[in-house]
Amino acid sequence: MAESFPTLRSTVFDATDPRGLAEFYRRLLGYEYRPGDEPPPAGEPDASDWLVLLAPNGRARLAFQGVPELPRPTWPKPDVPQQLHLDLSVPDTAELLAQHERALGLGATMLYDRFDDPVEPLYVYADPAGHPFCIFVVPPDSNEL
Repeated sequence: MAESFPTLRSTVFDATDPRGLAEFYRRLLGYEYRPGDEPPPAGEPDASDWLVLLAPNGRARLAFQGVPELPRPTWPKPDVPQQLHLDLSVPDTAELLAQHERALGLGATMLYDRFDDPVEPLYVYADPAGHPFCIFVVPPDSNEL
């Protein structure tokens, strides 16, 4: 019998403001809300404590779960660990610079600048809830996925 494996369904973020964090990643990545998870009409309260974003190609899902408290990671200091981080890639340094400006404009905070690295230029950010994420260059002709 062939070995079988589970399928990764979602990466889930705890957040004290699940809608705010979902909006950040929706705008950063171009994802869409799962039907039924869209923001409520203006003026109506948003009591959502579980939201899902879907990638345009349907292959990736990010979910956001409301929690009453969440210690903000202190990376690169070890006091409060990252707990998780996302690796996002772009094909070249021009796109890295463009996405750097977008991320900052959406509310990310830069934690680490390695733009000048000749092998793997990158920036590390904290999202509005403090979760670290990286954007780095992976050329289209690279063997990396």
